[in-house]
Amino acid sequence: MMMDDLILLFTILLFVLVHVFGGRLAFLSRTPRSIWLSAAGGVSVAYVFVHLLPELAAHQETLGARARDSGMIASLESHAYLIALIGLIMFYGLERLARSVGRARGRGGQQGSPLGVFWVHLGAFALYNVLIGYLLVHREEADMRGLLIYAIAMGLHFVVNDQGLRAQHGQIYHRYGRWLLAAAPVVGVGIGIATRVSPLLLSALFALLAGGVVLNVLKEELPEERESRFSAFTGGAGIYAALLLLTA
Repeated sequence: MMMDDLILLFTILLFVLVHVFGGRLAFLSRTPRSIWLSAAGGVSVAYVFVHLLPELAAHQETLGARARDSGMIASLESHAYLIALIGLIMFYGLERLARSVGRARGRGGQQGSPLGVFWVHLGAFALYNVLIGYLLVHREEADMRGLLIYAIAMGLHFVVNDQGLRAQHGQIYHRYGRWLLAAAPVVGVGIGIATRVSPLLLSALFALLAGGVVLNVLKEELPEERESRFSAFTGGAGIYAALLLLTA
């Protein structure tokens, strides 16, 4: 087995374990926010802005060329960035839905979100994890360096998402949600191995991921009640950005 295959298997296992055993990381679920969670969020955002967005520029060339060839409106030349914006807005809307319903139930003396909202919320994150698993196979950089960069950033991103969902949904997430999200990247990798999509669709998927990562990190860092650690977030972003630039 080649080293790349071993790292791929290790990465898939890491993605699964983050969700299955995330509840045992009690030191992360506290207020003020753990410096490790803030640092992990910084790493994920640094990956998007220093590594993924430059890749998105290359994907934009693909989308722009296909748009011109198909006679689409010439003024819409930022399709990749528009898709990234759509990804951000989609997750923002889902988050607003889940939180607004949860607050309304809290005012009525009930705890947590109703089952319907929970499954919609978890279903969206499951598809998001499938996408991350799929793009693990179809990265722009197919070498070991590209795999490690993606694995570290997305593994830490899963930690941030898992802790946020545990805090938001509580026991129902622990009983059902974590298993769904643990299985989702494995499904994504399986789909990625079995299928290959057009460069046009692949570009759109990378753009969607970029928007989703930015929103899902910032929604955990920005609320005042989180008492997030700006210094840890900045440190994580700065150190990982420096590593990306030094190894480019």
